[in-house]
Amino acid sequence: MRFRTLFFTLAATLFMGASPAGANALPPDVEAALQRAGVPREALSVVVQEVGAVAPHLSWQAQTPVNPASLMKLVTTAAALDLLGPAWSWTTPVWIQGTTLNGVLDGNLVIKGNGDPKLVQERLWLLMRRVQQLGVREIRGDIVLDRSAFNVPDQNPADFDGEPLRPYNVQPDALLLNYKSLLLTFTPDLARGIAIVSSEPPLAGVRIDQGVPLSNGVCNDWRATLRPELAEPQRIRFAGHYVSTCGEKQWPLAYADPKAYNPRVLAGLWREMGGRLIGRVRDGTAPTDPPSFELSSPPLAEIVRDINKFSNNVMAQQLFFTLALTQRGSGTPEQARDLLRQWLADRFGEDARGVVIDNGSGLSRESRLSAKLLARMLQAAYAGPAMPELMSSLPVSGIDGTLRRARNAATGRAHLKTGSLKDVAGVAGYVLSHGGRRHVLVAIINHPNANAARPALEALVQWAANDTTPPSTPAPLPASTPASGP
Repeated sequence: MRFRTLFFTLAATLFMGASPAGANALPPDVEAALQRAGVPREALSVVVQEVGAVAPHLSWQAQTPVNPASLMKLVTTAAALDLLGPAWSWTTPVWIQGTTLNGVLDGNLVIKGNGDPKLVQERLWLLMRRVQQLGVREIRGDIVLDRSAFNVPDQNPADFDGEPLRPYNVQPDALLLNYKSLLLTFTPDLARGIAIVSSEPPLAGVRIDQGVPLSNGVCNDWRATLRPELAEPQRIRFAGHYVSTCGEKQWPLAYADPKAYNPRVLAGLWREMGGRLIGRVRDGTAPTDPPSFELSSPPLAEIVRDINKFSNNVMAQQLFFTLALTQRGSGTPEQARDLLRQWLADRFGEDARGVVIDNGSGLSRESRLSAKLLARMLQAAYAGPAMPELMSSLPVSGIDGTLRRARNAATGRAHLKTGSLKDVAGVAGYVLSHGGRRHVLVAIINHPNANAARPALEALVQWAANDTTPPSTPAPLPASTPASGP
């Protein structure tokens, strides 16, 4: 990691030059879009700079600290790729304690969480299947969960925006199972006049209506017409109807009682797999001796792709706490914030002054950084060894992720992370121009009408993509540096 960090730091110092003449003039289409949205130009921060260039092509209020919303995920994921490496993975150790005879475990099954962000239903099934392959069908003790690797303060999931059942508000957990969420699927059965309701994963002790009456009409706000009753953790009801023209729809929901989710999902899945549990699922402490086996996560590069392509808040938070755990030995929010602040300061010096790190996802009203800092980080990342992993994790305009619906001149040519909050809209990443230049682009709007001004961001991306200037001639390598070879 020492070479990677040194390379990242040296690369960052190459892109600190002053703006060329005229670089402070916003493109006319951007100005017009801001005016139509009722957003003053002072609410926008912009940097557009060719990769490897000393000076930006466009710089406007680049040093002003602003709320980046989900663009903060770029900092979390870039730091993780730099400090841990793209192939790094999480392990979840499992202990089968006691004696096993004729499929009966006279003891406990212990699972220790180390922050794996993708311990989803399919991989949890594989973990429990491995337990069965080792001869356990009945557990006469308990299933013990060690969640001590993270120290997460208690927080109401409704605190941020009053939407506790939105999966993006799920809090981090050292043993995060299936994002503490469930997926409801509604499938019209015209012959029976109902929409069949199915849910995953199975939750022990939770009853869910298995059907909802069908109705005719236009499929608009289909969730509202269901008239769901979701606040009671043990019962999910639908007092309304489902419009048949909607076809099959899915509705992801955060479970109403997060503390009870792990016990319910483990007990429900174990029972569905034919297992029997005599005891209960409870929190506890893992032993210090070697585990019976370990479940490894996908590599970090794949996790980073999920985080950035789909702006997954809870996975970003898991990574945020993991950085503190692996680099500082303590998975706390304070250590994670300090680690990212120090990482930015070590690599970008004065441009990191004034940065405010609240969490790793950007789901915050307090976070602050400048467009210049984010642009320098993207320049350095492009010159670094993990460039392919970071760049390929970004949504491609008009193709996938959070930009799949974007249709403009940059379709297929822009790799951009999106950011959105009530008063924030932003994009940051790389745009390949029609002339063949690759530009770093960062644009952030902080204003009550920010989301109405998204056409200004789209106009800026199109402006960068429409550049027909051929790429700059690369600077010659120093005489002492070989052009190729080891």
